[in-house]
Amino acid sequence: MPLAGPLIGWEGVAVDDPEPGDLLVRSRSAFLGRRMESVLSEPAAASLSLRDARSLPHLTLVLGGVRSGKSRHAESLIETVARDAVYLATAEARDVEMAERIRHHRTRRAAQSPIRWQTVEEPLALAAKLAEMARPGRPILVDCLTLWISNLLLADRDVAAETAGLLAAIPAVAGPLILVANEVGLGIVPDNALARAFRDHAGRLNQAVASVADRVIFVAAGLPLVLKEPRR
Repeated sequence: MPLAGPLIGWEGVAVDDPEPGDLLVRSRSAFLGRRMESVLSEPAAASLSLRDARSLPHLTLVLGGVRSGKSRHAESLIETVARDAVYLATAEARDVEMAERIRHHRTRRAAQSPIRWQTVEEPLALAAKLAEMARPGRPILVDCLTLWISNLLLADRDVAAETAGLLAAIPAVAGPLILVANEVGLGIVPDNALARAFRDHAGRLNQAVASVADRVIFVAAGLPLVLKEPRR
């Protein structure tokens, strides 16, 4: 089934409530109706003062398991310093259930967030979309890298080449960037090849991003644990 084009104005969300970054990996047959769980606005001017912009490092990686609080923590990092930001979602509303969850998260963000989010949906061309949306002083939150990996696999893309392209693009992104990802390597070994490939690609990408990130945070039970801080 062909992938839909990018949508602007929807908040991305993965299938497992309540966080956008929570992930339900689907097999190829999911697009025919069978789902498989696995272990897995116009462009704004600079929205931060120079002083506030410096309070966010260029690249932050926020990791966590399902319903860990990672997405909400990532949002809060931006909400403390920004007036507006970009929410770059990798999920798509492919069915009624997903559309409802997107509506729920959009409503929550509009009601509770103190800042204005410009929401952009991009399931595949993440590096290009980052380059397009980046502005000096305007944070971008990507939620999430793990679902992006799933999208690439289901679209028969070269995952290694796509992830290499993302890593190459990150240093040139203007403004602070926060990437959210699932930690999928703490559970049982998946029982099928596609899920095992997904787990391995996700783990490799997390390691690669963490190695170049200025700050890395692991969230469990809503509590953030800082694994890496910017060098001073």
